Amino acid sequence: MTVVELLLLLVVAGIVGSLGQALVGYSMGGCLVSIVVGFVGALLGAWLARNLGLPELLTVRVGDAAFPIVWSVIGSALFVLVVSLLTRRRHV
Repeated sequence: MTVVELLLLLVVAGIVGSLGQALVGYSMGGCLVSIVVGFVGALLGAWLARNLGLPELLTVRVGDAAFPIVWSVIGSALFVLVVSLLTRRRHV
């Protein structure tokens, strides 16, 4: 994987992570956090789609790596939702 391919994957992961955070309405942080959320969402979404027998939708290929956009957005939204439920302050 070249440096350009790695940078392109980071940009795609950042966009996917930002979309997942926007869908849930909970921001976990800045750009680097969005990239991490995007990669976690890609892992979670691809695992979920594979176990449910769902097809890969809108896959971006960068070099040898495939990044399933739709499942990554869904996975990142689920990840952010769980984190937001665990970390939100409770008002008594």
